[in-house]
Parts: sequence; C-alpha cells; structure tokens
Amino acid sequence: MRVLLTGHQGYLGTVMAPVLRAAGHEVTGLDSGLFADCVLGPAPDDPPGHTVDLRDVGPDVFTGIDAVAHLAALSNDPLGSLAPQLTYDINHHASVRLAELAKAAGVRRFLYASTCSVYGASGGDGLVNEDAPLKPVTPYAESKVRVEEDLAKLADDDFSPVYMRNATAFGFSPRLRADIVLNNLVGHAFLTGEVRVLSDGTPWRPLVHALDIAQAFALALVAPRGAVHDQPFNVGTERNNVTVAEIAREVAGAVPGSRLTITGEAGNDPRSYRVDFARIRQAMPDFEAGWTVAAGAVELVEAYQRHGLDKHAFERRFTRLARLADRQGAGTVDGTLRP
Repeated sequence: MRVLLTGHQGYLGTVMAPVLRAAGHEVTGLDSGLFADCVLGPAPDDPPGHTVDLRDVGPDVFTGIDAVAHLAALSNDPLGSLAPQLTYDINHHASVRLAELAKAAGVRRFLYASTCSVYGASGGDGLVNEDAPLKPVTPYAESKVRVEEDLAKLADDDFSPVYMRNATAFGFSPRLRADIVLNNLVGHAFLTGEVRVLSDGTPWRPLVHALDIAQAFALALVAPRGAVHDQPFNVGTERNNVTVAEIAREVAGAVPGSRLTITGEAGNDPRSYRVDFARIRQAMPDFEAGWTVAAGAVELVEAYQRHGLDKHAFERRFTRLARLADRQGAGTVDGTLRP
C-alpha cells in the first residue's frame, strides 16, 4: 500500500517508518519538522515526505495514497495543559480536517493514534476495555476523545477509520523522547544514579514499546475491513500493566549502582488505570506486544551509553516542553508553534 505517515519525524514515527517499509509498503512522510533534529545517535533514514504543519495540509498530499497512519500531534499532557487551545487546534480540529481531506481524496483506511489515557481515572481494580466509559483528565486526552467521536461520523462503506489507543510508549527511538515515564526514569538514573519518583508510586500505567505500536499499525493497515472498521483498539499487553513504583524498581535493576527514591511530593496522580488488550489480539491474531518493561529499561541504558546521552540533551533537546520553549526563545518557532 501507499501510506501517508504523519509525524514521521517524531518519536513513534521514526520507529514506525522502517517497520511499514519492511512490511512492503511505500511510505510518504508528513511532518512540520519541529523535532526533526532531536536525534540521539546516527541520523535516521527518513522516507521522502512533506514538510508542512498539520493545520496547513492541502489535498495534494493525498495524491496516490491508499491509507493514512496519523501520529502527528502535540504529544504529551504537560504540553497540552500549557497550551490547551493549540492542543485542540492541532490534535482535534486539524486531525479531523486531515481525515476529511483523506476521505475526499479516496483514501480508504485511516489509522488514528489515540491513547489509553482516554480512560483517565477509571477507578476500581478491574481491567478497562474499549467499551469502558471515557474519562479524560487532560486537554491532550480530551482532544483524542473528540477526534475519535468526529472520525466515527465520517465512517462509511468507503472510509474506514480505526482508533489505535496506544498504551504509554517506551523504548529507544533515534528521535528520543525523555518525557515519558520509563525513558525518563532510566535517563535520570543513568545520569544521576538515582531513580526518583515524585508521586507516591501507586498509580497504574499500561506501557507498550514503540516497536510493538509500529507492529500494531502495520497489522491494522492490512486487517480485514470487517475486523477493524470504525473500531477502537487498546494497543499493548496486560503484563505491562504496572504501577509507577514497579516501573521504578525495574529501572533500578537495569541501571547498575542506582538507588530508588519515592518522594510522594507530587501527591497521588489521578491518571490510574489498568487495561484489557484482548480485542486487538482477536482482530489481529498475529499481534503480540513482546517487549517487557524490564527489557525496555535495559535497551534504554545500553542506548544511552552507546550514544553518550548527556544532561543538557536529556533535559532540553529530548523533552518536548523544554525543546519548544528553547525554539521559541531562539525565534525559530512562532506563538502558534509553527516553524
């Protein structure tokens, strides 16, 4: 298939592009380039692509395209809370407009990168599946809920949206993100010798490796229409439903000589949920999220050592909020977050 991959120069997109290519697809990228230079190690081999802000996409980008894998977004809760209106403009309105343009151009399958954080503070001890009430607690998660609702209105016999509710991502990418929980805890321990948890460690998180997300998207592209049409899918594995304290202990085991500190100074995080991933395995029998949290922590330590991660890069280049602040200060990003 000829696939348009939005956000191909982001954390997940940089991992996904080669996976889609290896599956035999012809990949065209689309990215604003905000984080294109946030590279740790050798420069990745990006597919050819369009350099354009998501809000400014025109119909020409869909020429010859069979399917869209839509990852591009303002991609974390702190950033969304800092600029909620921009989060809705980019993550919600621009995403829906992208889908409308794709549908008008004859694109038949539209994979949307949603998130398990749509479940918010789910409460109770059970696993939440795709039919659970959606209780987003941040502008980022709220924007994802709104897009799912609006894409469902576009679904018909010729246009199949699929909602990929990814668990919290982890793992090495050439375009690293240091502001997601496992990557952050490993980086802090690697640089300081301390695994530092600011919450009380009790919230539950579902985690999934970036490569496992890429595999899920590759399978969703070619799954039978009846199995995925207008359906949400949690992407991950039950064995990676872990508490923040459990994540921290895995990090302490992966970073030699590190010590674990749980301060509790940030209080209890309301984002706590455990997730059921049965539906994606039923619809896509070849899917298996094989990466454990422990294996991911070891992978990250080895990558940080191999590529010489330093404190400044960890805190500024690979942290989305800090990177955008630095670019605004340098005058290379305007007030609307356009380059």
